[in-house]
Amino acid sequence: MSHSVDLDDLLTNKEAATLLGINPNTLEIWRCKGRGPAFIKLGTSPKAGVRYLRSALLAWRAKQSFTSTSAYTATLRQPISKPSDARPMKKRAVSA
Repeated sequence: MSHSVDLDDLLTNKEAATLLGINPNTLEIWRCKGRGPAFIKLGTSPKAGVRYLRSALLAWRAKQSFTSTSAYTATLRQPISKPSDARPMKKRAVSA
């Protein structure tokens, strides 16, 4: 019996954690720290649900593959890119 998997399935936090083989709480911590796979917030309320696209989880997991510890360490040293719409800070005039 074959079972097809829809890559656009929306998974709950618990289902996503199971797919990744981690504790659901780890995903919650990663979201707060801006780490981990991309997620979808279902609403604007702080209590709004969170879902993960199966395809996004699989893509994120694939990017976590390294051939050596030094290759992993090198990724930690890469600077975090700023969003392209970031505006430069205005300089304040300093009076003497």
